[in-house]
Amino acid sequence: MSASNHFDFTKDYILEDERVLLRPIKLGDIEFLSTYVQTEPEIWNYSLMTIQSQADLEKYINIALEARETKKEYAFIVFDKLSQSYIGTTRFYDIQLAFDTVQLGYTWYSKKVWGSGLNQHCKFLMLQFAFDQMNWTRVEFRADNNNKRSIAAMQKIGCTVEGILRSHLPKPDGTRRDSIVLSILKTEWDTSVKTNLANQL
Repeated sequence: MSASNHFDFTKDYILEDERVLLRPIKLGDIEFLSTYVQTEPEIWNYSLMTIQSQADLEKYINIALEARETKKEYAFIVFDKLSQSYIGTTRFYDIQLAFDTVQLGYTWYSKKVWGSGLNQHCKFLMLQFAFDQMNWTRVEFRADNNNKRSIAAMQKIGCTVEGILRSHLPKPDGTRRDSIVLSILKTEWDTSVKTNLANQL
């Protein structure tokens, strides 16, 4: 049996270090995240789902919870220990236990932590969980090819660019985006990426 088959969607996994704590998201977390809907609209510039109201945010969280129920995704809310506040979300999605592969994404943070190093802490915890605890073989990342800030952040943590999916997904404005695909393999994590990312923390 593959080690990844031990992943339990019913279990509340907590990922934590000295900077951040990631715990499974729940519907009540709307109260912690709703402030960003109105005050930081830039967060959603490259989102595939427009979040402009409390109702949109509730729908966003409900979709994540339903995806956990159907064993497709596992979403976290992110708590920043420096500011003692919840500042965003991230998740594992397209979880394919039979193939030891997963995608990491749906990540957004309050602007107040952009460039603070918090993302590296979150990614280290999630990659450590994926590769060291679950023994998954491949973690994939995707983004709008125009989202240069996000792409740079993924490359900084050690992702390899694989290519572009042209006209891949519809955007809220009715146009379609090209999606860039990046990945980290367990062999890369074990030999270099883990150490390099740990040195950034």
